[in-house]
Amino acid sequence: MAENLNVLESTQYIIEQALTKLGYSSAMVDLLREPMRVMTVRIPVRMDDDSVKIFKGYRAQHNDAVGPTKGGVRFHPDVNEDEVKALSIWMSLKCGIVDLPYGGGKGGIICDPRQMSFRELERLSRGYVRAISQIVGPTKDIPAPDVMTNSQIMAWMMDEYSRIREFDAPGFITGKPIVLGGSHGRETATAKGVTIMIEQALKKRSIPLQGARVIIQGFGNAGSYLAKFMHEMGAKVVGISDVYAALHNPDGLDIEYLLDRRDSFGTVTKLFTDTLTNKELLELECDILVPAAIENQITAENAHRIKASIVVEAANGPTTLEATKILSDRGVLIVPDVLASAGGVVVSYFEWVQNNQGYYWTESEVHARLQEMLEKAFENVYNVHMTRNVDMRLAAYMVGVRKMAEAARFRGWV
Repeated sequence: MAENLNVLESTQYIIEQALTKLGYSSAMVDLLREPMRVMTVRIPVRMDDDSVKIFKGYRAQHNDAVGPTKGGVRFHPDVNEDEVKALSIWMSLKCGIVDLPYGGGKGGIICDPRQMSFRELERLSRGYVRAISQIVGPTKDIPAPDVMTNSQIMAWMMDEYSRIREFDAPGFITGKPIVLGGSHGRETATAKGVTIMIEQALKKRSIPLQGARVIIQGFGNAGSYLAKFMHEMGAKVVGISDVYAALHNPDGLDIEYLLDRRDSFGTVTKLFTDTLTNKELLELECDILVPAAIENQITAENAHRIKASIVVEAANGPTTLEATKILSDRGVLIVPDVLASAGGVVVSYFEWVQNNQGYYWTESEVHARLQEMLEKAFENVYNVHMTRNVDMRLAAYMVGVRKMAEAARFRGWV
């Protein structure tokens, strides 16, 4: 069935299931299974050697029935149109799950920022904003950082947009530096959100957090902060991995040492000789498994060997639909990506609100509001999972898609 679908097709498959379960028409399925708008752009950039290179970029806006679209911009060699479209749909679902006044958007540029200079990246960032400036803005579509983009790139993009519009527009983009209207707590927001989800899932399974064994696949921004938070809260992080290999210690790893030694790309395993593969790490004994790396890590091939009782997806699409069914049938509680990694968009929303009102919150205020919103979102999804007897992924899609479908219905679109 769904094992051979690409990321867009599998997303569309669950969207259709969710809308059908909720009793919506086939017209609503047709409306919400594709983005309403996808823009493809060509961005000429003068390189440092004075040559001109043309980069291809995208911006997908899934649905703006609820409000402006919102979502990150990634710089990566593997960016493609289907991926950007699927990610824009996921952003719509995340916004629906946590009840934000947004639809989903996503952008990407096919490039390798690791092979580009600081100045080349700036020219590319500004060129992208010029190319999409007609369809974005504080009340239209609000970008944010994503894979291989950061607060500096957001600052360049905001400056370019402000120049084009000839007024200061901090609310055009989120994930900015604090001095340019960024929000406290934004950098750690995704990991904080995953931490809150782990706490809620443990309560449902009556497992104490103190001493709970955690394995985290991926040691980038989300994975490393998550390891830090878990360690500080008394959990036992028994395994971590980066792109090269994995580390395991059943008595718990020295997280502070690993955080101190990791490089800017989250690499740390090269310092060790006694390592495992990423594949082996996933199948080790633990209470909580957190895939925080790339998609399609848990598949029909290895799902039977997963020993965790809870899987919390910090990465996008780490578990295939076939594997979701296998794990759910075995009684494993899955907290799906559209719920588990919603912390980032919640704090992005807080940043936009602060920009719009010109009043800024403390870090403790941000964390308290994040906790409240995510606990409520988890409870809503868990209740649908229990009352409708569906797996947590379908439950999350049902919660996420309902607000958008209702808004489209009230507007008279369908």
